[in-house]
Amino acid sequence: MYEQFYGLSAKPFQLSPDPNFFFGSKGHKRAASYLEYGLSQEEGFIVITGEIGAGKTTLLRNLLRNLQSKNIVAAQIANTHLNADDTLRMVVAAFGLRYEGETKASLLIRIEEFLCECYRQNKRALLVVDEAQNLTLHSVEELRMLSNFQTADKSLLQIFLLGQPEFRETLLGEDMKQLQQRVIATYHLGPMDVHETRSYIEHRLHTVGWRDNPSFNDEAFVAIHDFAGGIPRKINTLCDRLMLMGYIYEIHSFGKSEVEEVIRDIQQEFVLPATDVKPNTLSNELADNSHSNLEIMDNRLSKMERSVSSILALLKQILSLSSIKNLPKEKR
Repeated sequence: MYEQFYGLSAKPFQLSPDPNFFFGSKGHKRAASYLEYGLSQEEGFIVITGEIGAGKTTLLRNLLRNLQSKNIVAAQIANTHLNADDTLRMVVAAFGLRYEGETKASLLIRIEEFLCECYRQNKRALLVVDEAQNLTLHSVEELRMLSNFQTADKSLLQIFLLGQPEFRETLLGEDMKQLQQRVIATYHLGPMDVHETRSYIEHRLHTVGWRDNPSFNDEAFVAIHDFAGGIPRKINTLCDRLMLMGYIYEIHSFGKSEVEEVIRDIQQEFVLPATDVKPNTLSNELADNSHSNLEIMDNRLSKMERSVSSILALLKQILSLSSIKNLPKEKR
């Protein structure tokens, strides 16, 4: 919607991870270096953690895109709310192997044969597990056992674990001693500072052909950072709403006041009326829904865009008809 108004080739602040928009902040560059280091070691576990929306998945997709030309067979698991046996099935399925109706022993044999075939073809197998914080202790142990597949001098499977900060607590538990010994590097991806937040926003805009329309003053960037806390997904959500407001009201320059107006709108959308829930359950319901707020917001934004488009189209028709009626008869 606002892309055409501002002369952009695409939407710069979508919520879905897109490696084409990857921005190398200090933290993201370090995390990428750890992943690349892990690949060079050809063994063990690499663990990357970060807050929700910190850019872990975008980082991962950017890495996998850069691996396409190398002899690496990569598989990814994103659904981790599974027990140990189902986690094993997901691994087998992620590598494109048959898993339906198979026993655990058959699955282990099948994946070992696959890994050995990769080795014979001079290829390396890489398993990436996203949302690792949802793994049960038994599932983590199942993954550790898969790392036992090896030749006389080389590991056949390397594993990257990406998760939210609480996964570090799991990793440091007493039951994880054996896994800890196989982790060759771990890194926590923190938020961006205010200068990186500005560079991040400008990077995404430049990626879609931005030419300083709309413009942002210094106070606008500070206000965006203060609200989003340097978290990429929160920045995207706020900036997307800001651009939409700019389109609706034909704004070509954003300052602190415009940013704060959008922030107030966002905050009001997630405040439940006091009569809807009992006071002692309000905080619990808000906490339970916190992980889905961004998806809800995106759906509401899409509906708002469609509604505004329809209204604007109708207004243009009305204005056009009004102009024709007001013309002198000889000019009609």
